Parts: sequence; C-alpha cells; structure tokens
Amino acid sequence: MSQITSLYVYKAVAQASPNIETSDLFEQLGLNPDGPIDPAVLVSSTQYYDFFAALADRDPNGVALPLRIGATMRSNDYGAFGLAWKSAPNLRGSFARSERYGHVLGTAETYCVEMAAEGLFFCLEKAGDGRPGMLMSNEASMSAVDTISREVSTGKFTPLAVYFKHAPRGDRAIYEAHFGCPVRFESGRDALLVSAESADTPNRLGDETIASFFDAHLEQQLASLLQEGHLELRVRRAVANVLSEGVPTVSAIASGLAMSARTLQRRLSEQGHSFQGVVDASRKELALRLLYETDYSLAEVAFLTGFAEQSAFTRAFKRWSGQTPRSYRLTARASQ
Repeated sequence: MSQITSLYVYKAVAQASPNIETSDLFEQLGLNPDGPIDPAVLVSSTQYYDFFAALADRDPNGVALPLRIGATMRSNDYGAFGLAWKSAPNLRGSFARSERYGHVLGTAETYCVEMAAEGLFFCLEKAGDGRPGMLMSNEASMSAVDTISREVSTGKFTPLAVYFKHAPRGDRAIYEAHFGCPVRFESGRDALLVSAESADTPNRLGDETIASFFDAHLEQQLASLLQEGHLELRVRRAVANVLSEGVPTVSAIASGLAMSARTLQRRLSEQGHSFQGVVDASRKELALRLLYETDYSLAEVAFLTGFAEQSAFTRAFKRWSGQTPRSYRLTARASQ
C-alpha cells in the first residue's frame, strides 16, 4: 500500500480556514491533532486523499487550499531530505536528490527529471486512482516544490510553466497568480518546467561536503525501506522500459526483479494490485506522454506502447481515458 508522510496532514490543517472541525479527520488517520509532527510517520495515501478532499469541502476557500499548503513548506520541514535539498550545489542537484531519495518521504510520490528544450521538467508521478483528494495533493506538491526552490536558490526563481494532468478545479487565474507563470491543465503530466539558467543557479547553502553527508544518510534510509513498499512502481518502470518490444510476461519482469513470477504476483496482490493492472497503468502513462510530447503518428505510439495494431491501441486508450488518442492530443495541445 502506498504511503505519504503525515507532515502533510498537519500542514494542511494549519492552512485551513479558522473554526473548521478537524478532530474527526485526525482520528480517521490515527494521528494526534496536537502532534508531535514527524515526517517519518506515514499514513495510507488513500486515507490521506480522502482526508484532503474532506478538509477542502469544509473550507470556504477550498480551491486555493492546496496552493496555500504548499506555500508554507520549508526545506527544514523534510528532515534529512530537506537538508540534502538545500545543501545541493544548485536546483539541478536538488531535483536529482528528489529523484533518488524521494521515497524516504513515502512510497506514493515519485519525482523524476526530464530534459526539455527550454531546460528541464521536474515531474511528479503519484500512485492513486485520480480521486479529488489526489488531485489536490498534486497541486500542493507542485506548490511545495515551487516554494522550496524559491527558498534555496540565490536567483529569483520562477518556473517557466506549471503543468497538471487534471482540469482546473476553479478559476485558472488563482493558479497563475500563485505560481507567477502560465499553468497548463489537462496536459498529460504534473510538473514544473524550469529554465536551464534557474536549474544551474547556485543554492544559498550549497556545499558538496554537507550534501555528501546527507546523501550517505539518505542512502541508509533508502536501503532500510522494505522493497515491497516500492514494488508497484518498480514493476511499472520495468514494464515501460520494454514496451516497444511488446507486452512483457510476468515471468520476464519477475526475473528482472530477482524473484519468481508467483512471488511477484503474490506481493502485488498483497498491495492491492494485479500484474495486468500495473501493465495497463504503465501503457497508459507512456501513451499520454507520447501523445502530448511528441509528433509520433498514432501508429508509432501504438507500437511504442506494446500494441500490434492501432485499432487495439485506440480501443484501450478510450477505455483508459474516455476519448480517442487523437482527441486527447488535440485537446491537450490546445490547452498549452
């Protein structure tokens, strides 16, 4: 089961409008409203998303709540991870550490860096079913990344653009006023687009020696985590790496993960997943990115996502997203 640091729960409640009753929400998560706050204490991602949605429903200014929450975050709030972030030589180094060590804050969120013509995308991949609380959590995460990037950089950090997979939950102007840049919804990714100049601007407290110390500490934390907690993400990545060769068998993926097919299926089942479901999720994610980010023909996208025929790809994509690949590409690009 995916998990998220309980730190976000306390931050969320602190930014909610006054006089909102929250004791029952804490009780449902098994947390003490009065703390102590420990980023290492994790809660179920599903429970957290439900908590987030319930809190926003009670807040008269719920549309902006996730953005307010993200804006309160500081690198020190994240413990050793945050110290590694701000002691990195520049934001490129900070982002790389998120990519490497982000799972010490929970298994629900995975960050990755992707090169772009303008600089780089700092992308968020989050486990979940797209429920409202998950979408709000994505907004809070992107706001937090923006905030702590501004905190640590010696430059005047502003993203070139912010991207969300989902539709706006309210007035787009609220989002653009918060981030100070264009915000593009239904884009096929959750990410900040950062210029090369901003990524390479030195951090205020950048120090390779200090960063190396925290890197070593985080390596130990990462190694101590149960590998089972990361299994679904590991399988998704393994599948994505070989889709252009066709849909892999469970035996092939299990072998690459140094376990038997039966063990892989059992462990996925224990976490509420199936191998076929993970394969579908991986194909969908790759298809969305290829349709949005490239000019590959639909036939080429079908091939790269493991389909022998374009018609089969179209049927699967309609099942995943409710629209055809062509409609998705046109809609997503029109929102740029």
